[in-house]
Amino acid sequence: MTIPLLPPDIDTLLTSAVQIFWKSRSSGNKTQGGSRGNVISGKNLDGFLHAVKETAKHCGLSEDCVHTEGRANVTLPGFYRPHKSWDVVVIHKGRLLAAFEFKSQVGSFGNNFNNRSEEAIGSAADLWAAFKNGYYHPDNYKKETNTKHHDPRRPFLGYLMLLQKCERSTKALSNNSPHYNIAPEFENASYAERYKILCERLMEQRLYDFAALALSEKKAGTSSGLWESLSPATDLKQLFAEFAGRIAAAVA
Repeated sequence: MTIPLLPPDIDTLLTSAVQIFWKSRSSGNKTQGGSRGNVISGKNLDGFLHAVKETAKHCGLSEDCVHTEGRANVTLPGFYRPHKSWDVVVIHKGRLLAAFEFKSQVGSFGNNFNNRSEEAIGSAADLWAAFKNGYYHPDNYKKETNTKHHDPRRPFLGYLMLLQKCERSTKALSNNSPHYNIAPEFENASYAERYKILCERLMEQRLYDFAALALSEKKAGTSSGLWESLSPATDLKQLFAEFAGRIAAAVA
């Protein structure tokens, strides 16, 4: 008998997550002022946190192993810095099973692409250096656990970029490199294509186990749950499938 790795309603969960994103941005935040408040608080991506919880539960992991709320509950020690807060942290019997970084970009593409790229690369490099130096060893875990032996298996590191699909994010761009030629795949690449290349290379270099890019169009007066991927290698649903496989193996 074949048991599906993903929850039967995974498509609904992901569609709802995208709807929550657009609805949260359009509704604004009275205490922070406009949609900027929701971006700061992270509420616009809460639907993806819920999808992680449901996927982990479907694969047999207890809900209390999946941490999504409160900065202290999603903070992990770093190597180049004291610590970093992730969006989701999954810990089972003292072993770090997974961490997720969820990002979005709506407008301001030229200002933010490099910043988002540097954040993704730096956060992963910091986590893997900390892992190699034993910072996530069960002996270093502060809560009670029955597992104290060394486990060399890497945690699952996932990344998601939810990008606004519009004319500015999908049009061809020129590049300015006065001294050396840039990589040919970046020639005339739009911001969406640049993000696709970024995600693919984050995986190729083993900085992330899976990096997904989802494009979604903002439509006035609606909370669209539609999204699309630019390649199978960066597909949003596949991010959750890869995570599910890792969790199912860990709790088997």
